[in-house]
Amino acid sequence: MKNFIKEFKEFALKGNVMDLAIGVIIGGAFTAIVTAFTEDFINPLLNMIGGAEFGGRIPLPFGPAGNALLWGDFLSSVVNFLIVAFILFLMVKGLNKLMSIGKKEEEAIATTKKCPFCKTDINIKATRCPHCTSEVPLEDEEA
Repeated sequence: MKNFIKEFKEFALKGNVMDLAIGVIIGGAFTAIVTAFTEDFINPLLNMIGGAEFGGRIPLPFGPAGNALLWGDFLSSVVNFLIVAFILFLMVKGLNKLMSIGKKEEEAIATTKKCPFCKTDINIKATRCPHCTSEVPLEDEEA
């Protein structure tokens, strides 16, 4: 049981889990801001352009009386989603760019070299080419 608790503690306190929790909280708060922006700014603009009330209802010919499709509410939700998704995409892209600025790209360690005679790739530690059977000097001897 102690091992299970220890593993859970390591998992819960990892950076990725904490980042995810913070992201969910910020996403919820940001969604409220975008919803207010959509309802208070975008919907009135669409109402002025369209000349009709945005958020209207389409009555349904079936079901109990008063049934209607709330097409305006649905459209507002789609606009909210698109705005939030776009802003979060830009934030993640920016953070990834910031995280990669300080990191140096590690040089790839060479595992092969060219045979000076037949120009094929061979193991860097090889002393003889497996293709043309020529003796190949070691890298230290070439320098």
